[in-house]
Amino acid sequence: MATKHELSLNALTSSDRRDEIMIAAKRSLSNCLSETNLHLTIPVLKSKTRGKVRDIYDGGDYLVLVTTDRQSAFDRVLASIPFKGQVLNDTSLWWFNQTHHIAPNAIIAVPDQNVTIAKKCSVFPVEFVVRGYVTGSTDTSLWTVYKNGVRNYCGNVLPEGMVKNERLPANIITPTTKAADHDVPIAPDEIVQQGLMSQADYEEASSKALSLFEYGQRVALEHGVILVDTKYEFGKGPDGSVLLIDEVHTPDSSRYWLAHSYESRFQNGVEPENVDKEFLRLWFKDHCNPYEDKVLPDAPEDLVTELAWRYDFDTIIIPSLVFSATVKEASDLMTRESLTEALVNDKKGVTVCVSEKGSLRCKAKKASRILTLCHDVQVNRESQVYSFYEE
Repeated sequence: MATKHELSLNALTSSDRRDEIMIAAKRSLSNCLSETNLHLTIPVLKSKTRGKVRDIYDGGDYLVLVTTDRQSAFDRVLASIPFKGQVLNDTSLWWFNQTHHIAPNAIIAVPDQNVTIAKKCSVFPVEFVVRGYVTGSTDTSLWTVYKNGVRNYCGNVLPEGMVKNERLPANIITPTTKAADHDVPIAPDEIVQQGLMSQADYEEASSKALSLFEYGQRVALEHGVILVDTKYEFGKGPDGSVLLIDEVHTPDSSRYWLAHSYESRFQNGVEPENVDKEFLRLWFKDHCNPYEDKVLPDAPEDLVTELAWRYDFDTIIIPSLVFSATVKEASDLMTRESLTEALVNDKKGVTVCVSEKGSLRCKAKKASRILTLCHDVQVNRESQVYSFYEE
């Protein structure tokens, strides 16, 4: 399994990059982007939907999505992780740009590392989970159902004799749909029979999902990692086209292993090297009842900063030569402090409304960051509204 870069977990955990991220994360603990309420101050934003990580604002024909630093599990927020939101947003943007030839997407603009403006789509209520390996530990993971004797899973016939972490003969899709509070595996014929998608839409989306995954695996392997599994979401745009939405190949939506050691560890029955993020979840299980306790303890600072590095780790290795997250101090981010920057897209252009604490100099500096993407700038300092037109 040849790769351009052989990544060692030991080398990466002792790298200068890790020290840099850990120090910056510790300084930024009080400036995490945990909550936004743009709809209260920007009239054109009709409503807010609060997801696990993203705050989504309805702007009519488009959506404003703010990727926060929230870390959730057990159906609640456990902590806020410095830089997580920008890592997720930047990672998705890179992959959206790289995969447009495979699947057109809903992205209109990304004027800030935490903010995306997207076309409003009719979202298919199906997640396309694509898998290349028999692995996992949850109730719906492929290894769990396989070791329990299931050989036809979500319409996929699985061969006998496979072992944990083994590569599948071919990549497969195991779709899920939402129940009240969890994902439910579903077969393609059930998706069509239940009216969740038409046959044509399912076939188009599934074909795109497999092509995206194959491309992602190829790029990841070139940079020393294996894309093990991931999930994609699709929607129908205003013109009826099937568009890729949400996120692509992020640390939250994907599983990655280090490639150089996979084969030897697999042959010896040892778990693949990875950058596990489960430790924070396990800490809460050990120190409280996260399902029933009304108030949870604060996560230890050292665990939070460690998790910040682990998110950044994923971005510097995928793909490490052409993309890496940049460490930003709170004063450099449009969306830090009280956050309240909204991006409003209309037929003429995009307006950025700033109501953030800080000096006018800081606001002008923040405006200059986003104005690098546009021209024909109009600035009203008194009302702190910046209008510009995209090139």
